[in-house]
Amino acid sequence: MATSRATHPHTPAADFRLGVLLVAGAAIAWSFGGTIARYIEAPDAWTVVFWRSLFASTFLLLFMLWRDGPEATVKMFRAMGWPGLGVACCFGIASSSFVVALQHTTVANILLIQAAAPLFAALLAWMVFRERVNLATWIAIAAVICGVAIMVSASFSGQVSPLGDGLALVITVLFSAAIVITRHHPQVRMTPAVCLGTAMACAVAFFLSGPLAVSMPDFFWLFLFGAVNLGAGLAMFVTGARLVPAALAALVSTLEPVLGPVWVWLFHGEVPGTRTVIGGAIVFVALLIHILNDWRRQRERKRIRPRA
Repeated sequence: MATSRATHPHTPAADFRLGVLLVAGAAIAWSFGGTIARYIEAPDAWTVVFWRSLFASTFLLLFMLWRDGPEATVKMFRAMGWPGLGVACCFGIASSSFVVALQHTTVANILLIQAAAPLFAALLAWMVFRERVNLATWIAIAAVICGVAIMVSASFSGQVSPLGDGLALVITVLFSAAIVITRHHPQVRMTPAVCLGTAMACAVAFFLSGPLAVSMPDFFWLFLFGAVNLGAGLAMFVTGARLVPAALAALVSTLEPVLGPVWVWLFHGEVPGTRTVIGGAIVFVALLIHILNDWRRQRERKRIRPRA
C-alpha cells in the first residue's frame, strides 16, 4: 500500500516548499474557473454541472487509486462516516451553485465573496459550537460583512442578478460549513469526501439537465473545467495543505480571488463594477490582515513552546 509523505509527523524543509507550491498551484488552477466557464457555450447549466462533476470525480478517484492504492482508497471512503457525507454534500452543492451563479453574476463577485469563507467559518463555529472568537476576528468578520453587503447591493441596482450574488453567498456558507465540519472531525479525509460530493452533483445534474450532448470545443473546455480546474486543483490543495500550517495555506490560497478576475478581464473583457471593487477590496484586506495575524500568533506559539 502506498503511503503519502504528508503523514510523516515532522515535515522537512523540502516537503514544506512542496506544500507551498502545491497550494499555490491549486489556487492558480482554481483562478481559471471563471475564464474557462466563459468559453463554454452549452446553454443548460446542469449539462455543464454534469460533465464538470463527472470529469472531476473521475480524476479524484484515479488520483486516490494512484496515490494510496485500491485497498486504502476503499478504507478512506468507509471511514468518512456522517461528517464525510456532510462535507461531500457541502462541496457537491457548492460546485453546482458555482456553475449556475456564473450565468447570473460576474466572476469577481463570486470569487471575492468566496474569499470570506474562513471568516464565515469562524462565525459559524461560534454560532454552532460556541468556539471562542477573539476581538481581531470579530472586527475582520464585521468588515467582511460590510464588504459583502456593498458587493451584493449592486444586485438591487440591476447591475448584476440577485440570484447570482445569492448563490455566491450560498457557496461561501457551504464552504464555511465544510471547514467547520473538517475542523471538528479531523479524521475526515477531504479527498474522498470531495470525490463523493462531485459524484453526487453529477448524479443530480443527470436528472435535471437537458440533452447531454455537447460540441467538441465545449467537450474540451468541460474537461479542463472538471478534471484540471476542479479535480487537479483539489488534489493539489488537499496534498499540499497537509504539509504547511493552516494559516499559510489560507494565505497562499488568496491567489485565487486575486487572479480570477484578472484572467476574465484579460481574456473576456469582463470588468468588475465599482461596488464589486470597493466591497471586494474591503473583504480581501480584512481576510489578509486576519490570516497574517493568525500566522503570526501560530509562529509565536511555536517559539515559546518549551522543548521536550
